[in-house]
Amino acid sequence: MIRMKVAKIILDPITNSPIVILKDLEDRKALPIWIGLFEANAIALELEKITTPRPMTHDLIKNILEALETTIEKIVVNDLIDNTFYASIFLKTAEGILEIDSRPSDAIALALRADAPIYVTQEVLQKAKSFDLSKKDELLKEWLENLSPEDLEKFRA
Repeated sequence: MIRMKVAKIILDPITNSPIVILKDLEDRKALPIWIGLFEANAIALELEKITTPRPMTHDLIKNILEALETTIEKIVVNDLIDNTFYASIFLKTAEGILEIDSRPSDAIALALRADAPIYVTQEVLQKAKSFDLSKKDELLKEWLENLSPEDLEKFRA
C-alpha cells in the first residue's frame, strides 16, 4: 500500500465532472478519481477548512464515531472494477478493528475530517494506470498544478 494525500479537486475539462487527485507523499504518483458533485463539495469544504452552521453528513458521521469512542484508523482505496473505485474505512473500536465498505469519495471526506491516513493499494494503482509524475506529459502536469481555487467555486455550499 502507498500512503497518499489529497492534492486537489479539479474539473474534468470534457465532462465538467469533479475529480479528486490523490498524490503519494513523495509527489511521484497521482491517482485521479472521478467523484460526484456533493462529495466534491464535502471534500472541498474540509480542504478549505470551511465550517457550516450545522453538521454536514460527513461531519455528523465523524461526531457519531467520536461519541461512540471510535476512531478512523485509515482508509484504503482497495479495488477498481469496471471503472468504479472501491474503498474501505478501518474503524478502531474497543472491540478491535472494523472494516467498512465505502465509496472512495466518502472515505476520503471522512479521513480528512478525522486526520486519518489515506492509502491506495498497488493493485489499484496498476489497474488505474496512475500518473507517474516523474515521467508524465508536462502539459497535463502543468494543467493539474495550475488550477486555482476559483476553478472550484461551483462546489461551494
